[in-house]
Amino acid sequence: MSTYGLRIFALKMAKEEKKRRQFLQKLLNPYLVMIIDEETFEQQTQIRFSRLKMIFVGLLTIGVLGTLIFSTIAFTPLKEYIPGYDSSELRKKAVQNLFLTDSLITLYNQNIQYLNSVRKVLSEDISFEESQLSVEQLENQNLAVPSFTEPILEDSLLRAFVSQQDKYNPLISDKVEINSYLFPPALGPISQPFDLKESHFAVDIVVKENTPIKAIADGTVIFSEWTAETGYVIILEHSLGILSVYKHNASLTKKQGDSVLSGEVIATAGNTGELSTGFHLHFELWMDGYPMNPENFFNFSEE
Repeated sequence: MSTYGLRIFALKMAKEEKKRRQFLQKLLNPYLVMIIDEETFEQQTQIRFSRLKMIFVGLLTIGVLGTLIFSTIAFTPLKEYIPGYDSSELRKKAVQNLFLTDSLITLYNQNIQYLNSVRKVLSEDISFEESQLSVEQLENQNLAVPSFTEPILEDSLLRAFVSQQDKYNPLISDKVEINSYLFPPALGPISQPFDLKESHFAVDIVVKENTPIKAIADGTVIFSEWTAETGYVIILEHSLGILSVYKHNASLTKKQGDSVLSGEVIATAGNTGELSTGFHLHFELWMDGYPMNPENFFNFSEE
């Protein structure tokens, strides 16, 4: 580079250095602000500052105000009034609604399963492959299954039913006979026994006209209506998912929703319905939508 070029470069650097010094000088130049009484011209106060000090104080003030505003919004209820923020009450209700929805879904599924079981009872629509519960299922339900012999489903179910009743009868001795818990609906000869192969999921008990029909255990009436094929029908719901069905009655003494006690009269025997061939009680026993043989639970003999 020539000498002339070096001089030009040096002059430019000197000018830039001078500008920087002037800029810093402007920032550091002191200023005096005086407050004077307009009437007496007496000096009240004065403030000394520079541009750099004003910039520093301004940034500090902005930072403090920003921190206060953020803290106010983040940690006080005022944030609920700012668009985009969810209130704590709203979040709490959302969580409650989530649990409520989950509970309603569970209850809905249980009701659907229950209604399907009742539908199977009314229509007698079942699958033979599904009509027997496994021993493992019984054990999962805490039913008494002896390990030294072949378990019988009805026996295990009966033991569990009695055990369930014991919870609500603590003053009754464990030696009380099972008949004190399960009451035969009626007594008489069996004209047609329980037969899965023939799709006869009940026992037909021959009885006289207007014989009282009794509830086998404590329960609730879930169906009490007239049907064309089976006449007056009443269905009771008991514990452990057990349903008892009484068909071809002459009349019913209980309506849907009524609570009944073991041995209480719920109907009178008759010969109603298109499928009836004489005075008898068509008695069915169901568990979770599958039929049980009533003769494994009751002795219908009059002796």
